[in-house]
Amino acid sequence: MSKPYVTLLGKAIRTIARIRGGGSALPGLFVEKIDPDFIKRTLHQLPHGVVVVSGTNGKTTTTKMVVALLESQGLTVFTNRTGSNFTRGVAAALLGEVDNRGVLHADIAVLELDEAHAVHFVKAVSPRYSLLLNVMRDQLDRFGEIDTTAKMLAEIADKTTQTVVLNREDPRVARIAKNLPADKVHYFGLSAKLRHLFPNDDDMRSTTARSTATLQEPEAGVVLQALKDNTAQFLVEGTAMTTKLKLHGIYNIYNAAAALALARCILPSDHDKEKLITALSEVTPAFGRGETLTVNGQPFELVLVKNPSGFRLSLASFKPEGYQTMIAINDNYADGRDMSWLWDVEFDSLQPGGVSSVTGVRAYDMALRLQYDEIAISQIEPDLSAALRHFLAASNKPKRVFCTYTAMLALRRELAKITDVETIS
Repeated sequence: MSKPYVTLLGKAIRTIARIRGGGSALPGLFVEKIDPDFIKRTLHQLPHGVVVVSGTNGKTTTTKMVVALLESQGLTVFTNRTGSNFTRGVAAALLGEVDNRGVLHADIAVLELDEAHAVHFVKAVSPRYSLLLNVMRDQLDRFGEIDTTAKMLAEIADKTTQTVVLNREDPRVARIAKNLPADKVHYFGLSAKLRHLFPNDDDMRSTTARSTATLQEPEAGVVLQALKDNTAQFLVEGTAMTTKLKLHGIYNIYNAAAALALARCILPSDHDKEKLITALSEVTPAFGRGETLTVNGQPFELVLVKNPSGFRLSLASFKPEGYQTMIAINDNYADGRDMSWLWDVEFDSLQPGGVSSVTGVRAYDMALRLQYDEIAISQIEPDLSAALRHFLAASNKPKRVFCTYTAMLALRRELAKITDVETIS
């Protein structure tokens, strides 16, 4: 079977899957089985190589920001914007972009990859750049101990040929630099006064406050210096840059520092800095990551949560006042099967208004957790469709749903029946 024939077959399967509403990774799985070198051969064409973005939290939104920053400087960027961050998701995305001869018309690829799948990916395709965001206790039923995840990120860094950008404030990520040449490593970081807002995994399990001392810290090329609401000030190589962002959530503002740090490593030194900051200010939330839809004339927000740190930061970023709240928790493979991490989240901020609806496969587990924090619950309904109908009918207030990954996808499909929802193909 010739390579172009494989590409055409893969494209046909992709089209059929989209018509039938199937998963975004199915065509990629087909190509992986029939033509295992498809990804390697296709990405090898790119003049500026491949960028890998990995870590526990923030991959999708950070990747979207990096793409916008590079495109603002005239680069044509290929990315796996579905958020399907397994290798088969990358293959499926490539099928949507290559021509019938298998040629990818792009300058650079920016790929978000799940930590475990990134390790396999970099053995086949050595990235020129990598951005490693953080290590949190996420889906331990898949990865085991948190240090196992850190080792995966270290393998990605080791396979990166030119530049590795690390989170200075995450000790497990920062330690990766010890085994890398100094000129290969760049950092993004926080000012000392902001560190309490962004706890790393050790902070969340320690009764001792993190030191704000900066002695012997590595220099960070981009530092998030200050933030107020959606306005952020970054210190970029010593120069202060302030901009308002369309992104919601304090964690996304720190992700913006990561994206800036990576983009500056890729771009030439004479890049247009004004265009770069303008592009950053225009980035909207990635689908399901603080995405705002309009339903019955009111805002409807979808906030992805998948581990204690992410849920805590979401609750801190999205104040409940004036909103009707639903929590949707599934435990499918893509969510992680072990939901015990819900007990590491404090839900006190939801006490005043309570929770309108709890839904998903693990609705009763979530309801039990809320009961221990004395949060009133109006409805417990495991069926997502039924819960959504009740949620929408309960009041005409703005609405917000905190949801795990597969619950978010299911809710978007239901919402697409009644309002405009961006199609992610």
